[in-house]
Amino acid sequence: MTTTRDDAGVAHKGGSPTARWALVSLSLSVLLSSLGTSIANVALPRLAEVFGASFGQIQWVVLAYLLAITTLIVSAGRLGDLIGHRRLLLVGLALFAAGSAAGGLAPGLPSLIAARAVQGLGAAIMMALSMALVGAAVSGERTGSAMGLLGTMSAVGTALGPTLGGVLIAGAGWRAIFLATVPLALLTLALAWRSLPAEKRGARADRPRIDMVGTTLLAAFLAAYALAMTLGRGDFGALNIALLVGAALGALLFGLAQTRVSAPLIRLTAFRDGTFSSSLAVNAVVATVMMATLVVGPFYLSQALGLSAAMVGLAMSAGPIIAALSGVPAGRLVDRLGAPATVRLGLGVMVAGSFGLAILPAHVGLAGYITAIALLTPGYQLFQAANNTSLMQGVDKARRGVISGLLNLSRNLGLITGASLMGAVFAAAAGTSDISQASPAAVGTGLQVTFGLAGLLVVGAFLLAAGTQPRKSGGG
Repeated sequence: MTTTRDDAGVAHKGGSPTARWALVSLSLSVLLSSLGTSIANVALPRLAEVFGASFGQIQWVVLAYLLAITTLIVSAGRLGDLIGHRRLLLVGLALFAAGSAAGGLAPGLPSLIAARAVQGLGAAIMMALSMALVGAAVSGERTGSAMGLLGTMSAVGTALGPTLGGVLIAGAGWRAIFLATVPLALLTLALAWRSLPAEKRGARADRPRIDMVGTTLLAAFLAAYALAMTLGRGDFGALNIALLVGAALGALLFGLAQTRVSAPLIRLTAFRDGTFSSSLAVNAVVATVMMATLVVGPFYLSQALGLSAAMVGLAMSAGPIIAALSGVPAGRLVDRLGAPATVRLGLGVMVAGSFGLAILPAHVGLAGYITAIALLTPGYQLFQAANNTSLMQGVDKARRGVISGLLNLSRNLGLITGASLMGAVFAAAAGTSDISQASPAAVGTGLQVTFGLAGLLVVGAFLLAAGTQPRKSGGG
């Protein structure tokens, strides 16, 4: 098979065994980072018991990981652009393995939280650079399929986390949920080292320096925003408002700083491109809507439909299972139809799914809920594969890392916002601050209002994407 090289000297080997193993290593990197997000949640009650900690203390086991990813993912992408995507991905995998091992061996809660932060730093690098390295693993006409596969692995990791975590805790104790990922991380590291092509780097003197001021300001304002949206268990008080004000001030300072350096972390002029800006904005809106299914779904299924905990878990698994099954076909459709057309198709299906959740469960109960999820989830996979492909295919090699970081950041900010905003809408529509005490009718009303709003948000996202996405097919 003929090997070609791009202008950075990265080898492309089409469908060779080496290229396939390279894609496997990128897929496993995404799986591990998603697994790290979801596997620890199920252990929180056990960890609170073991360490004698309050909810406010024990939630930092999850928050440390989330904050590390959210605050550092763009900087990780930019650093990869500067020192080499492959090189930094290997570092990220090593950090993830080390953080996992340290978490499993942690003697106390502070050391466990620190280990989770290290694990999150590794995950930030893995998430940003896995997408950036797709171009080194597959040829351009197969980019959509590769992006669909990464989406599938993300869904599999998210779905597998709670189940695998529960089994490991029951069989081997809480430490096993961290130690179990170490061998897989080391295997992925070995695969990436062996299969990803080495990159030619220019002379050190020719490389731009890392924007440390911008990196610090970006991390600070993103951390303030993430904390504002996650602290308080739904109670938005003075601390949350202060954090939002701090985030706004930090964002302003970051913007000013980026205009005064020769090699900024983020080129603000890129946001003048309507397609680029809208892609990030729509990505955040779509993630906000998808998060609503995870926030609202369990309450509706248990309190409005009266399902047992086991049945709630089974019903909630429908979304991740559908996502896992639809990711690769979604990517292939991107390659066939082109990214712009598939973005619009995915958002259109999501509109139907969102309004379906607002209407169908009230009339046909669980069957209506599952039917709507069966529309919403493939629509999301179509959108995600096409949107990622659209941005990453047209980006210069020297900026792929930071663009990938921004894509992942917009998704994470959408998930964080969705958990807070859509949860607040649900509670307000149900007419109570304590959802656990709401009547079945009130919970049903909350579901209708929340996903009615979600449907309107996706309609707005569709109009924005349709107005800015190029009509010409970009999928080959």
